[in-house]
Amino acid sequence: MELLISLLAGAVGGNLAGGVMKNASLGTLGNSLVGILGGGLGGQILGMLGAGGLGAGGGDIGAIIGQIASGGVGGGALLIIIGLIKKMLVK
Repeated sequence: MELLISLLAGAVGGNLAGGVMKNASLGTLGNSLVGILGGGLGGQILGMLGAGGLGAGGGDIGAIIGQIASGGVGGGALLIIIGLIKKMLVK
C-alpha cells in the first residue's frame, strides 16, 4: 500500500513541479511518468532510512502523510533534474 501512495504522490509532485518550472516540464504524460518513478524511488529511500514507512502494521495518519510527502518531493525533484538535463542537451 505504501508503494502505491508514493507512486500516486510522485505523479502529482511531478506535475506540480512541471507546472511551476515550465522550462523543466516534459508535458503531462512525461511529468507523470517521471514523477511516478521519482515518487517510488523517494518513498523507497526514505523507507530504507526508517522515515515515512507504513510497515509493521503502522497505518496511522502521520505515516501516510510521510509517504505522500516523500513521494511528492521525490517525484518533483526527479522531474526537475530530468527536465534540466533535457534542456542542457537541447542547447
